[in-house]
Amino acid sequence: MIFVRNLILTLFLIGCTTPSGIDQKDVKRILETLSSDEMQGRRTFTPGIEKAAAFIASEFEEIGLKPIDNLSSFYQRFTATSVAIKESKVVINNKLIEKNNYFIRLSDGDISWTDTESVEVSFINTNDDFGKKASEAFARNGNLLVMVSTEHKDIFNRYRSYMERPRIVLPTDSESSANLVFVLMDTNAIDQLYVEASSAAEEKQLANIVGKIEGNKKDEIVVFSAHYDHLGIGKPVEGDSIFNGANDDASGTTAVIELANYYKQKGTPERTLIFATFTAEEIGGFGSRYFSKQLDPDKIVAMINIEMIGKPSKEGINSAWLTGWNKSDLGEIMEHNLDGTEYTLYADPYPEQNLFYRSDNATLARLGVPAHSISTTQIDIDTDYHQVSDELATLDVENITQTINAIAIGAQGIVDGRQTPTRINPDEVKR
Repeated sequence: MIFVRNLILTLFLIGCTTPSGIDQKDVKRILETLSSDEMQGRRTFTPGIEKAAAFIASEFEEIGLKPIDNLSSFYQRFTATSVAIKESKVVINNKLIEKNNYFIRLSDGDISWTDTESVEVSFINTNDDFGKKASEAFARNGNLLVMVSTEHKDIFNRYRSYMERPRIVLPTDSESSANLVFVLMDTNAIDQLYVEASSAAEEKQLANIVGKIEGNKKDEIVVFSAHYDHLGIGKPVEGDSIFNGANDDASGTTAVIELANYYKQKGTPERTLIFATFTAEEIGGFGSRYFSKQLDPDKIVAMINIEMIGKPSKEGINSAWLTGWNKSDLGEIMEHNLDGTEYTLYADPYPEQNLFYRSDNATLARLGVPAHSISTTQIDIDTDYHQVSDELATLDVENITQTINAIAIGAQGIVDGRQTPTRINPDEVKR
């Protein structure tokens, strides 16, 4: 009997049979649609992402999912405030600072600094750890001027490119009381200071696309998720300006849709299943942050987030890695359930990249949920990551199909109530 079971699972994984309803043609169809030029790179707040949302909702409708509680559709809509710096001027020691040599974050409204009496001044010197010092500054309150040595120009510019984007604030966010000004300038003292900055706020609408299959146990929930946004349209590279995001994360979104279809075909599950595709991951994880506040985290048994499964992992085909392996036993459970198949699940081989904290699982993990991301991409060497070249032609559709099948098998004991992952200790998850 064990031999027969293992043989069936192996055939299932290699694509000779698809009893789950997950097949390669359907995987390719969904991938092609989500990563097509018509979607315009699915950037948040653009018509392209609205097209993607409508497509995902139509797939959920056809599968037969239901909206989650208190919603009348698959659209989990919410409002965010976009705060942008409208005008600014910085003068230090009677020298006008060029705009590419400073960036500003306002907590609220405008600022006008004409002296240092009400402003704290700190320095990031040549031998300092810029990242550490910057994190300390962002954690402060009040008015803070941060003078940065020009030796840190490269990392300063990376921060500036991010900070110059409009800041997105959710109604559920804790209010910040910090006004920060970072200036790239070699100096040991501030003899004269003048800073003027004004901001403009705009209310913007966003939407996660979320559906469910109600199980016998309504208060025990398993979440399958991915983000459906990407980077939109940018500067042309060899005539191509659309960041199609086939791997990041049309591949994960495709998996969520296929898993929804798989479990719907199997009938009523023991635990309730939620299938969530998040908006605004690329600009700060705002979709998952909002989603996490709408559910009781104590009722969420597990979250399996799927991120970039388009290419074979460093261990080859039929393998994937899971972030935060040691923070719960979700990975061990799924690995055990895959025993006897051709598929292997292993721990994240890139811990130095902090991937556990860089995807949509992190918000629920901070609330104690066994929430992890599954991926296959060799993120350290992938030349298509966040490039216009991230297109369907670069992906291994067969391996994607095998990975989706493996997730279904690996999660089955959790879905049917036989297995329950250990909770994550929130104190061990950095903020």
